[in-house]
Amino acid sequence: MTLFDQSTWENKININGWRDASTTADALEPATGNKLASVGMASVDDVKEAAQVAAKAQKEWATKKPEERAAILRKAGMLFEEHAPEIHEWIMKESGAIQGKAGLETHVAANECFDASALPHLPQGEVLASDDDRWSFARRRPVGVVSVIAPFNFPLILSIRAVAPALALGNAVLLKPDPRTAVCGGVVLMRIFEEAGLPAGVLSLLPGGADVGAAVVEAPEVSVIAFTGSTNAGRKIGETAGRLLKRAHLELGGNNAMIVLPGADLAKAASAAAFGSFMHQGQICMSTGRHLVHESIHDEYVAALAEKAKHLPVGNPATEQVALGPIIDENQLKKVDALVQDSVLQGATVTAGGAIKEGLFYQPTVLTDMKVEHPAWNQEIFGPVAPVMKFSTAEEAVELANNSDLGLSISILGDVGLAMQIADQLDSGKVHINEQTVMDESQAPFGGVKNSGNGTRIGGATANIESFTEIQWLTMRPEIAPYPF
Repeated sequence: MTLFDQSTWENKININGWRDASTTADALEPATGNKLASVGMASVDDVKEAAQVAAKAQKEWATKKPEERAAILRKAGMLFEEHAPEIHEWIMKESGAIQGKAGLETHVAANECFDASALPHLPQGEVLASDDDRWSFARRRPVGVVSVIAPFNFPLILSIRAVAPALALGNAVLLKPDPRTAVCGGVVLMRIFEEAGLPAGVLSLLPGGADVGAAVVEAPEVSVIAFTGSTNAGRKIGETAGRLLKRAHLELGGNNAMIVLPGADLAKAASAAAFGSFMHQGQICMSTGRHLVHESIHDEYVAALAEKAKHLPVGNPATEQVALGPIIDENQLKKVDALVQDSVLQGATVTAGGAIKEGLFYQPTVLTDMKVEHPAWNQEIFGPVAPVMKFSTAEEAVELANNSDLGLSISILGDVGLAMQIADQLDSGKVHINEQTVMDESQAPFGGVKNSGNGTRIGGATANIESFTEIQWLTMRPEIAPYPF
């Protein structure tokens, strides 16, 4: 038997152990439409039970010695490495990822666990000055139960980056993966942590739809919600969390700009641009959605990028050596194509691609003659589309880059001195000079501004400790203090 043998988890959810689900859904391969497995779906009642189980299990989990929690996180990281080939197969088939993207997910997942394993031994507070005759401390305590809601596009990374630090810091977790990637974004994590020795009940697996998502937010036992997904859904979660006085860490959409400065190396710029826009079919919150190119090199840049797009192979990543796989489902495919076609009707020009290839495959697309009012320019596409616009001055580039209600990631290619000056004026959670927009590391802070989220809430020890612990003020005296009453 393999670690992910289907007899263990098929048609099941996990609440204090695997159990038959009341409803199921098909795990489908977007590239072929084939059924891969039948996965268990949770109900609202399942969530209520899981939250109660988690609250009880968390109290014992939090009393474990730091070295015990650290050991389980380290073991989980090693299991991600050991079972990477099995996990890769699921990521490629279930999410439509190419081999390299699948490898990135397991690599980062292992690192998230290794980095999280250090958290239990980091300082858990500080000694405070006091104006009274006492010791005064601010100590970090686990928040209790954390709900993690993860999307389909990077199902493993966008689950584990919250699950691992939350567990390491003594919390229990309710994990709700996207139903379209419930195996590689849910079952994989559940089985890894089971084998790593995580006590039952500390992590629950609850795939489901919007009703289950609402339930894991509203459950009274839940104190913190870590959500990655669309801005619209994030806004609803934030509203609910605010009403219930809970913390919500929201990592939302992006319409990310790449600024190409005069004199930039065109060959390298086109390569970076193609990766930024076409990696994983553009289904990444950090994908390059707006290319701002200086007028002196605009035409050459467009030609080079279009040439890349025309020769990138598209197909089934599980059976072919391709650069792009399928769009996740028909609804997303139609949305991508509608944004392209609506922009063309409004005056944009298709320089490469611009059409559905077959099935759920979309051609890598380059659009020119863009205007700020074109939907493919001012909306997040979440597909393999590279809209290009020219600019004349650095001031214009800054204005165009900032002219978005989203602010996740911006790339600047070319002269470093000018890039530094531009970077200081950009409204973005991340700025990358001479790199493209898609970037993430387990030890790096990750977050967006404006409608891309409510700041940096994930990544690195500082953000993770801030996100998944509460501060408690603790004082001590050698004897009972005197009072005037």
